[in-house]
Amino acid sequence: MSGALLEVRNLVVEYATGRDRFRAVDDVSFSVDRGGSLAVVGESGCGKSTIARSLVRLLTPTSGEVLLDGQDLARMNERRLRPIRSRIQMVFQDPYGSLDPRMTAAEIVGEPLKLRGVRSGAEREREAAGLLDRVGLPSSALGRRPAEFSGGQRQRIGIARALASRPEVLVCDEATSALDVSVQAQVLALLNELRRESGLTYVFISHNLGVVREISDEVLVMRAGRMVEHGPTGEVLAEPREPYTRALRAAALDPTTMRGRKPRDVLAAAKGVTR
Repeated sequence: MSGALLEVRNLVVEYATGRDRFRAVDDVSFSVDRGGSLAVVGESGCGKSTIARSLVRLLTPTSGEVLLDGQDLARMNERRLRPIRSRIQMVFQDPYGSLDPRMTAAEIVGEPLKLRGVRSGAEREREAAGLLDRVGLPSSALGRRPAEFSGGQRQRIGIARALASRPEVLVCDEATSALDVSVQAQVLALLNELRRESGLTYVFISHNLGVVREISDEVLVMRAGRMVEHGPTGEVLAEPREPYTRALRAAALDPTTMRGRKPRDVLAAAKGVTR
């Protein structure tokens, strides 16, 4: 674990449910090397999005540690956490609900720039234009509001907003699940390109094993809040040890559960590769 940028140790997250408590995440541990990518997969309700929100401290863990470069974010108060938040950012599942509909793209991307200390409005707009260009949007996008963009374009704005903080870790919570399959492939290609260019470290939350295969070095399989299987993505998907992982893989490969082409095939076509 010497190369680990992010380490999670014995993470537990509980929610109050009346007089009782529901344990959504139960004793989960993993690490991600600097520049690496881990996918957390499982069916709805397995705790994977709770893990994502705990990593960026939108939720406070009940117990356990979330170590970013050795600093435990889990127990930090907001004053100590504030300067560190820029180092670990999140791309949300819903490209429609995660952007303020009243703000232009320049204002959305410029907001974290202002928090980063870029005081000049002209300088923020220049940097916002550069970030939007980096995620494949033209300069004409600067003055447009979210309603004027497609779902894929909105997700690109969300990625640009996250990049504005110059993060080391990007947590993508089902970042492609609300998109058409062909648009998923474009966003995955963008995320892979950004990783190659800047050495970003990814934690990618998904239920789609086709997406996982394209984006992650390692995969962590969750069921009912607990870890089921963890290992290199190719090995886990090719020869899963656990019955639950085998069932997930079978469901992903079942033609009756697929709509359109598989993300892997679309991504290959987007790169001009024939199979």
